[in-house]
Amino acid sequence: MRVSRTTAAEVAKLAGVSQPTVSRVFMPGSKVSADKQRRVREAAMKLGYRPNTLARSLNTGRSRTIGIVLAYLKNPFYTEALEKLSAEFHEHGYHIMTFFASNLTDEVDGVVEDLLAHQVDGIILASVSVSNELTKRLQDHGIPFVLFNRGQEDPSIASVTAANFEGGRLAAKFLLAGGHAKIAHIAGWQKSLNGRERKAGFLAEMVKQGMEPFHIVDCEYSRVKAHKETLDLFRSGKGPDAIFVGNDHMAFAVLEALRLELGLNVPRDVSVIGYDDVAMAAWKTFDLTTLRQPANRMAEATVKMLLSMIENPEIATKCIEIESQLVVRSTTRNPHNWRDPGVF
Repeated sequence: MRVSRTTAAEVAKLAGVSQPTVSRVFMPGSKVSADKQRRVREAAMKLGYRPNTLARSLNTGRSRTIGIVLAYLKNPFYTEALEKLSAEFHEHGYHIMTFFASNLTDEVDGVVEDLLAHQVDGIILASVSVSNELTKRLQDHGIPFVLFNRGQEDPSIASVTAANFEGGRLAAKFLLAGGHAKIAHIAGWQKSLNGRERKAGFLAEMVKQGMEPFHIVDCEYSRVKAHKETLDLFRSGKGPDAIFVGNDHMAFAVLEALRLELGLNVPRDVSVIGYDDVAMAAWKTFDLTTLRQPANRMAEATVKMLLSMIENPEIATKCIEIESQLVVRSTTRNPHNWRDPGVF
């Protein structure tokens, strides 16, 4: 037996308002007096009314849905970011659809085709692999999109990232000021702009101070590869005295290898700096010195930018970089002149 649903007309009758008023109450951005808002919502709650979002999308041409493409959730930064993005969009009356794709360009392309079929109002691409062909096709379709924590060299593509070059530079500067001379870099995926920029900033500061890196290896944001490369760094018995790791996800594996398998003391024998400052970085198990990617500010900027693009397709796109703050904990030997916690 099919259960009958409460209609907007029934809510309007109980609340003593017109049916269009009921529709406006549940339409984000519409203006309705506080008294009518209260009466309609009380009537809706009493009758168990739920607005028909499908019908509303047919009337407005908007689905009030945002598609988010992620490569994975193994990196805890993305679980935190997804939660913040979802909360921000909810505040603006939107809900999200999350799709996952591996770091294969053709698979990411296929997922975006699915999102287009669902008639999303906008797309956030947080996948590691984002092809130029894909972003060009989205531009051709006129679908607003923003790259989140991923960038491309093309300034016409909207993106929100951390200031990755400056973050890499700051990591090198801090370690050199702490007296380290043999600094290795376990880098993030060099096919991603983030990974390349963090490495470039690190190298720029090393060159500026007349130093050469002990070793650099691309571990592609993989815990398994970071763990293996850490063991290899010390295989000869003469390893680095500091390691800058491309993200916290890999840095946790580096710390485990150093402490549990190599029996080294962190930071007495070797200092470690990560990148992201996910919640786990502050756990006493890790207590990791790291560069903070401000997920809250990045999510706010991403939502604001995408909604502006949805409302005004002619708006100029922006590439926003948000400063990465150095958060100093116990995995580094700190410079003698370091004073202010969290800032260097």
